[in-house]
Amino acid sequence: MNGERWSGFAARLRSAEPILASWVKTPHPHVVEVLARSELDALVLDAEHAPFGREALDACILAARATDMPVLVRPAANDAAAILQVLDGGALGVVVPHVRSAKEAAAAVKACRYVPGGRGFAGSTRAAGYTTRGMAAHRATSGEPLVIAQVEDAEALHDLPAICSTDGLDGVFVGRADLTVSLEAATPDDEGVIAAVEAICAAATNAGLPVGMFLGRTGDTAMWRERGASFFFLQSDQEFLLAGARRLVESVEL
Repeated sequence: MNGERWSGFAARLRSAEPILASWVKTPHPHVVEVLARSELDALVLDAEHAPFGREALDACILAARATDMPVLVRPAANDAAAILQVLDGGALGVVVPHVRSAKEAAAAVKACRYVPGGRGFAGSTRAAGYTTRGMAAHRATSGEPLVIAQVEDAEALHDLPAICSTDGLDGVFVGRADLTVSLEAATPDDEGVIAAVEAICAAATNAGLPVGMFLGRTGDTAMWRERGASFFFLQSDQEFLLAGARRLVESVEL
């Protein structure tokens, strides 16, 4: 059974409480198991930009559940089959990449809900208790997975109010790196990129949605908190490894 940290996470995120999470890029459950001992609020498995296969995703979600560490997954695409695998494995929700329109946001939500043409049901999955719960009991007790739309394309900026008004959407995540590329800017600090991020924050806040982001500089968190952001996915297991190795080298005199 999952504990308080797991069971309370969705409500915390939906109510825009401050959330600090980190990416997992290494597809191995030991990484999740180790980081579950940290004070992070959650982990995000990156199946878009890291080599996560279905078995690795499943094992990492299992490790998170076993250690009461809330876990989200960024699937490779806004694809119903990819999202289904994540939810059947028992993740708390998805961070759906490259949501460019309200239509695509609605498709992501539909893939996460037991509605006609939406999420498929199987009682044999981890999420459904491996046949120990009936359909009605599972649907009544499982709650609705978190659906976070990642906005990172120039075309999405023209449809922000509609995207953020999508029924069933739980949050918006700013993909600032890809947004920089899409806007043909030189760096994420370009004035046009900053203006776009501010517009995304404002649209989400106006719609009553929490907004989150990745920041290359952790010191910028307070500034974006003031502009409406509440959840932050910062750094990754790779950066933790490199930083630890760097500190060791710097601390040892040979």
